[in-house]
Amino acid sequence: MNVRQMLLSLFVAMFMAGGLAWAGDAVNINSATAKELQKVDGIGAKTAARIVVYREKHGPFKSVDELLNVKGIGKKKLDKAGDELTVSDSADDKESEGH
Repeated sequence: MNVRQMLLSLFVAMFMAGGLAWAGDAVNINSATAKELQKVDGIGAKTAARIVVYREKHGPFKSVDELLNVKGIGKKKLDKAGDELTVSDSADDKESEGH
């Protein structure tokens, strides 16, 4: 029983550590490829492609909420994505200040 409990504890610890590391890596919708966007919960191949096409046609997203303008993305899907999405990171902010 001790080995079983130890393995379970180890599994839970590894799962939590992996989840915490992953949660800090939000996907930037202004630079992500369709393949990268598909890693986000609730975004499949069609939706990811639509995000890229929308971005190419309308320019960079000003906020994550602007994804509501993309066909196939509603409030539920956007809420499901949660903190997995962002519109910028520090490198993008510095780059945009120069323009």
